[in-house]
Amino acid sequence: MEKFAQRVKELRQEKKRTQANMAELLGIKLRAYQYYESGTHYPEVPNLLKLADYFGVTTDYLLGRSDSRT
Repeated sequence: MEKFAQRVKELRQEKKRTQANMAELLGIKLRAYQYYESGTHYPEVPNLLKLADYFGVTTDYLLGRSDSRT
């Protein structure tokens, strides 16, 4: 889970978005999004797909199963 948290945070910062922006995009509470970046929770599949699409990366990249973004 550590890689997921690191990658989501890194990608968010590259897009210059706040955690609140991301929570709004996903339709979740800010604290729920903060759990993603702290590595304590994974998103459910629909939000995992939204994150991958938003950042233009694969779900495998987000989950740390690949080091290739595309």
